[in-house]
Amino acid sequence: MTTDPSTGLTYAQAGVSIDAGNALVEAIKPLAKSTRRPGADASLGGFGALLDLKACGYQDPLLVATTDGVGTKLKIAIETGFHDTVGIDLVAMCVNDLLAQGAEPLMFLDYYATAALDVAVAARVVAGIAEGCRQAGAALVGGETAEMPGLYAKGDYDLAGFTIGAVERDGVLPKLDAQKAGDVLIGLASSGPHSNGYSLIRRIVERSGLSYQDPAPFEPGVSLGEALMRPTRIYVRAVLPLLKAGLVKAVVHITGGGLIENPPRVLAEGLSAHFDWQAWTLPPVFAWLQSVGGVSEFEMQRTFNCGVGLVLAVAPNDAPAVLAALLNSGEDAFVIGDLARA
Repeated sequence: MTTDPSTGLTYAQAGVSIDAGNALVEAIKPLAKSTRRPGADASLGGFGALLDLKACGYQDPLLVATTDGVGTKLKIAIETGFHDTVGIDLVAMCVNDLLAQGAEPLMFLDYYATAALDVAVAARVVAGIAEGCRQAGAALVGGETAEMPGLYAKGDYDLAGFTIGAVERDGVLPKLDAQKAGDVLIGLASSGPHSNGYSLIRRIVERSGLSYQDPAPFEPGVSLGEALMRPTRIYVRAVLPLLKAGLVKAVVHITGGGLIENPPRVLAEGLSAHFDWQAWTLPPVFAWLQSVGGVSEFEMQRTFNCGVGLVLAVAPNDAPAVLAALLNSGEDAFVIGDLARA
């Protein structure tokens, strides 16, 4: 079969630029290289990535895999042009989930999908992913960039993340058999809504009549967009040593479902989380969202983290040492309740 080059179509004319994809790979190679760690070299360009668990220091490990996205927080990033921190959100949502299994993050891969690849924007997003990986101690070992004209609107993009971690067999969380009524619940402060509840947040912003460029009513000196784009905290550096020391019975990552629906996922049958809701002050961003949106207290507690991004369940005797270690590592940590018989 013969074709006429003067009339034949190209992939670029269909909306997909191979050259742009190649340019992005070259731009992000140094970013990936900066995340190298023992056991994973974080090089890009192959069809897969290798992980040497022996080089990571494990003797009898189990592998743990998690995946997540950033959700409609991306709509604010696209509207405001704040593309630099959503990558941190992406990593955080995955690696904080690993902590709930007692696992250490080792490798991370991302999926970036868009209508037409804007290399500059994509590079900023991946720079954020690399920063998140450095914070988590995970190697950025690869990913996928997909141009899909007709599926996404112009300027839109979506993100998904995938992480592999490891935990020694005797360190798997939650430790259901060890949990007892009276175990102490320690909360680690969030940086804001993290990456949950943004469909509701966007509706509340619409109701407020403010634009994302307007000053944040609850935080002097920054715009509303900047305040709402603050990235999810990554708790790995502070919490992982406590997990390896065997001081934690359960970890709860407070994501969608808030403080109501997440704790039961890691608690033994017959136990429930009893929170002292007066033990911490609702951060101003949540107070503003609740007031402007007319959101009920129950709806707040099952939608947002309400200022607590991670919860640890520990034995009463271990609580002072765990709390001190968290504070020394730079976390804002506080006792928020205990385990009680359901």
